[in-house]
Amino acid sequence: MIHKKTRTYIPATLDIKWENLEPIYKELLNRPINSVEELEKWLHDKSELEAALEEDFAWRYIRMTCDTASEELLQSFQYFATEIEPKIAPYGNDLNKKLVASEYVDKLDGEKYFIFLRAVKKALELFREENIPVQTQIQVEQQKYQSVTGAMSVNIDDKEFTLEQASVFLKGTDRAKRQEVWEKITNRRLQDKDQLDQLFDHLRKLRHTVALNAEFENFRDYMFQALGRFDYTPQDCYAFHAAIETEIVPILREQAEKRKEALALPVLKPWDMDVDISGKPALKPFNNGNELIEKSIQCFSNINRYLGERLEIMKDNGLFDVESRKGKAPGGYNYPLSETGAPFIFMNSANTFRDLTTMVHEGGHAVHTFLTADLELNDFKHCPSEVAELASMSMELISMDKWDVFFDNEEDLKRAKRDQLFDVLKTLPWVAVVDQFQHWIYTNPDHTDAERREAWIQIYEPFGAGFVDWSEHPEAEANLWQKQLHIFEVPFYYIEYGMAQLGAIAVWKNYKENPEKGLQQYLNALKLGYTKTIKDIYETAGIKFDFSAAYVKELAAFVKAEMDKIS
Repeated sequence: MIHKKTRTYIPATLDIKWENLEPIYKELLNRPINSVEELEKWLHDKSELEAALEEDFAWRYIRMTCDTASEELLQSFQYFATEIEPKIAPYGNDLNKKLVASEYVDKLDGEKYFIFLRAVKKALELFREENIPVQTQIQVEQQKYQSVTGAMSVNIDDKEFTLEQASVFLKGTDRAKRQEVWEKITNRRLQDKDQLDQLFDHLRKLRHTVALNAEFENFRDYMFQALGRFDYTPQDCYAFHAAIETEIVPILREQAEKRKEALALPVLKPWDMDVDISGKPALKPFNNGNELIEKSIQCFSNINRYLGERLEIMKDNGLFDVESRKGKAPGGYNYPLSETGAPFIFMNSANTFRDLTTMVHEGGHAVHTFLTADLELNDFKHCPSEVAELASMSMELISMDKWDVFFDNEEDLKRAKRDQLFDVLKTLPWVAVVDQFQHWIYTNPDHTDAERREAWIQIYEPFGAGFVDWSEHPEAEANLWQKQLHIFEVPFYYIEYGMAQLGAIAVWKNYKENPEKGLQQYLNALKLGYTKTIKDIYETAGIKFDFSAAYVKELAAFVKAEMDKIS
C-alpha cells in the first residue's frame, strides 16, 4: 500500500470545508516571519495545505468523470468549484504578496526558488478580484462538455456502444460497415452540435471577460502569460505551424496516396483512415482492461524494473479506471494525487491498439508523478505542459522495443510499430490546426458560429484536412473541432503536444543509440519537476527545446527512416 505523507502542519483528518480552511489561511497570513528559516517553514506549511486541497479536488474530479450521470458526484465537484476555490483565491493572492514583500525573500536560495518565485510574481501581476466569480463560472460551465459527450452512444446491430467502443468498427475490413458506423457516430455528434456551440459561445465570452479584466486585449495574450510561457511567443507558434505544414504534411500526403492505392480506392473517405492497409483485421493487443494493466506492467518492467513497479503500486491501490462504458467522461488522463505521491489513470479502453498507446502515454505521466513526489514544495511538481507531455510522449516511443508483451506475432508487432510512428507524425498537423484555431477564436472574440466553422475549414485544409474527401460531409468537417476536449476545458493547452512530440522523438533517438544512457537522461530530466527552465530540463534529457523548421525536418527524417526500416 502507499501511504500519504505525514502532515506536520494541518490536521491529519482535516474536513475540506471553508469554515475549517479559513482559520488556516488566516494563520499563514498573520504569522510573523523573522528569519529566512521561518520563511522556508512558512513555505512548507503553505505547500502542505495546497497539496491537501489539490488531492481533495482531484478525487472529486476523478469520481465525477468516472460517473458523469451521478448528480451527487457532480454536486461534490461543484461544491469545491463554487464554495471553496473562490474563497481561496483572494487568500492565495494575499499570501503571494506576503511572500514577495518579505525582507527575507532575497535571502532564499536563488537557484532553488527562481522558477517558483517567477511564477508567484506572474500570478500577482495577473490576479484580479473581479475575475474570481468569472473563473468559478468557467470551471462549472466547462464540465458540461463531459456530461454532453459522456452521454453519447450509438446502436450497431441492435447493440448499444459508446462512441469509443463503436470506433473499433472503423478498423474493420468491410468498407460498407465502416461507412455505416462512421455515419452513425458522426450523426450522433451532430445531434448535440448546437448545444456544444452554445456552451462554447458562453465559455468564449467568459474567457474574454477574464482577459479584459486583467487588462489584456484578448484571451490568447492573457493565456500566454497565465500558462507561464516564458520561453516562446505567439509568433513562434505560427512559425511552428508553418514548419509542420512544410515538413510533415508532404510525408503524410505521400502515406495517404499509398493507402489509397493499397485499398484500391479512387478517393479516401473519413471511414477509410483507420483500417489496416494490409487487409488484415485490426490489431488486438489485449482482451480486457485487466489484461491491459497487467501487460503494461510487464512492458514497463522489461524497460526498467522501477517503471514496472510504479504501475504495480497503482494497480494494488486501485488507481486505474480503464474500460469504456456509458456515462463515463470521454478521453484519458493521469491525475497526480499531491499528498499520496501517486496518480490515478483514467481512460476509455475498447480493447484496441490505440488503447495500448494511451496506456503507455498515461504511464509516462504516472512515472513522472512518482519521480517528483518527494520534491520539497508542492509548486515544484507543477510542470508546464511542454515538460509533462515530454514524459508521456517519450514513453510511447521508448516502450515500443518491449511491445512483444502485447504481440507474440512478429508481423503484428511490426504493424503496431509502423502505426505508432505514423501516428507520431499525424499528431503534428492536428496539433497545429487546433492551436491555430484557438489563436483565431480568441483574437476574434466577437465571431459568429458560422464564421467559426468557416475559420476551422480554412485552417484545417492546408494541413491536409485528414487527407480525405469531405465533399459529401461538409457539416461533419466543419464541426470536427467539437471533438477536441481541450478546446472546451483547457484552452491553449495543445501546442505543447507538438513541442513535446519533437522532444520525444529526440529522446527516443538517444534511447535507440544508447538505451541505458538515453533512459537515464530522460528520468533525470523528469526528476527535476519544475525547478529549472524548460530549456534546462530538455538539455538534462539530452535534447533541445527547439521547434524550428530545420529541427522539425531533421526529426521527421529520422522517424521516416525508422518507418522504412520496419517496412
